[in-house]
Amino acid sequence: MTAILTIDLGAIQDNWRLLDGMHAGETAGVVKADAYGLGAARVGPALAAVGCGIFFTAHLAEAVALRAVLPDVRIGVLNGLFPHAAAAFYAHDLIPVLGSLTEVVDWRAAARALGRVLPCFLHLETGMHRLGMTATERAVLAGDTSLLDGLRLEYVITHLVAADAPGDAVNERQKTLFRELAKQFPGVKTSIGNSSGMFLGADFHTDLARPGAALYGVNPTPWAKNPMRHVVTLQAPILQIHDLEPGESVGYSGVWRAERPSRIATIGVGYADGYHRALSNKATACFDDTPVPLVGRVSMDLTTFDVTDVDARPGDMLTLLGPRHDADALAAQAGTSGYEILTSLRGRFERRYIGA
Repeated sequence: MTAILTIDLGAIQDNWRLLDGMHAGETAGVVKADAYGLGAARVGPALAAVGCGIFFTAHLAEAVALRAVLPDVRIGVLNGLFPHAAAAFYAHDLIPVLGSLTEVVDWRAAARALGRVLPCFLHLETGMHRLGMTATERAVLAGDTSLLDGLRLEYVITHLVAADAPGDAVNERQKTLFRELAKQFPGVKTSIGNSSGMFLGADFHTDLARPGAALYGVNPTPWAKNPMRHVVTLQAPILQIHDLEPGESVGYSGVWRAERPSRIATIGVGYADGYHRALSNKATACFDDTPVPLVGRVSMDLTTFDVTDVDARPGDMLTLLGPRHDADALAAQAGTSGYEILTSLRGRFERRYIGA
């Protein structure tokens, strides 16, 4: 018996519509990491069907795969133009997010070699200190605008450090700096808002929003109720139920012992499926609408739950992720983020796509 991962494409579409309606500019679909683990080959076309015309991946290979199912949209690659990759970008009609002077020079050289104007985005570093043009590189570019000859600069972008913390002063500093830096590129559109950034107020609504996790139901406003529709449900059938006497243990190292006569249900999901070992003795699942606690350690292929207080039997389903216990709730129990919960989901589940 196999665990079932149900992905509601209709909910993803509704989430995109909600975000798109929040601002006057364009709304992208960030589908990096295989659409946050949910399947870019299915999510991408579903978003395109409701009007999404621009997508972002992290890596070139992801973008090439996405192009195969979305021939007519713009696809940007956030990790930029690495050496000797220009031909692949051009061949698949992909747009690099240029984050260094070297990348600008290489993409301009490709444009000259092809005798064509090539599109690009330009990433300006404003505080994240991962990718993006530094102050030194920006000064060089300001002193020699011919470096952009042959390039069609569609957007200048930056990435927020703490958008999920609206009271953090770094948000205002980044916004102010980005606005000032963007003046170096008059007439070029701008992009600053990620999922949480879109909820920081109208001052953060630029020409292009780049939501990712919010599309997939992760709460972009952890300080408030989740405004997004639920997307992902993970259910697993009970393989066996064992009766334990008080004092008996379950799982590796016996880290949980029964304090009363107990019924322990085993399911075929473990850390090899992306159900984190850190959830041991912490997580809950649901039987119908009743929470049941995870007991013992999560192992590679199996996990155990205490079903003493419910009428569960072998073959019945436990819900590991669902509306009553979503990726954010499970992440809190694992000490991580909803992003990691979704992107950890592995391929041993039966995947069912509904709603679109």
